[in-house]
Amino acid sequence: MRGNLCDVPNVLVGHATDLEGITGCTAVLFEGPNGAVVGVDVRGSSPGTRETDRLGPVGAVRPTHALLLTGGSAFGLAAADGVVRFLEERDIGLDVGVARIPLVSAAVLFDVLVGDPAVRPDVVMGYGAASAAASGNFAQGSVGAGTGATVGKVLGMDRAMKGGIGSASVRVDGGLVVGALAAVNAFGDVRDERGVLLAGPRLEDGKLGHTVELLPEAAARVRWGENTTLGIVATNARLTKPQTNKVAQMAHDGLARAIEPVHTTVDGDIVFVASVGAVDAVVDVVGAWGARVMREAILQAVRSAESIAGIPSLSEYASG
Repeated sequence: MRGNLCDVPNVLVGHATDLEGITGCTAVLFEGPNGAVVGVDVRGSSPGTRETDRLGPVGAVRPTHALLLTGGSAFGLAAADGVVRFLEERDIGLDVGVARIPLVSAAVLFDVLVGDPAVRPDVVMGYGAASAAASGNFAQGSVGAGTGATVGKVLGMDRAMKGGIGSASVRVDGGLVVGALAAVNAFGDVRDERGVLLAGPRLEDGKLGHTVELLPEAAARVRWGENTTLGIVATNARLTKPQTNKVAQMAHDGLARAIEPVHTTVDGDIVFVASVGAVDAVVDVVGAWGARVMREAILQAVRSAESIAGIPSLSEYASG
């Protein structure tokens, strides 16, 4: 076990990172002719998405060939076209007789205040992320969709800390594998398993503040739509479309255990769930472990992050 999303068979992960523009994207591809059965649950009030309606429990059962998490806010959705192009060149997609149409769902986070706002993930970057996708260990922290991610922004960006992208996985008795990937760009704080504050708004005295406690006075200055945590849970369990949607609901518990507050009006929190295997498993078991590995992925994102553009990471803040 590598301890990341690629522990789930037939799942590939690749990043594209622009350290000058301070943005990037992360592609998750599903090997095999049938792709994955994918569901989604949106809990934040400010989401940015592409092709998520068909993932609902009443959507026609069609395979999903890839998922994309990307920076750049709504502009970054253009990177999904690069993933589509990559898959089309390899004749991967839904056969409609006259063509094979790659089905790629995507979600964005807002990072344009951190780097160059004119630089966003585009077709080239999306293609690059898909080209880099592989099964194995992959970089975490300030890479891919986590490049410009930040957390703890109730006092503004100049008091925020660095977020990032992280991953975790677990193998359960009976051969069940559940993995998670999280791009953490939350409005709120990030806390560890014991409730200890890892990252949040930095106060003038050098200590970390608690967003919930600071929110009453700062609420009028909170800007709309600048925050989001994006997650993907993948499993080798055999799940139907309604079941993947149920697991996506449960996996949001992982966000709530690690981030406070979460699912706010200024967050666009989204969790995708992909079923790529044939292992028989109880839905509640998959969902319970999905929530747990999602929390671990969020913590790994913050622990792996590196400081960028003057925004300190956990490692720098702890050592300072």
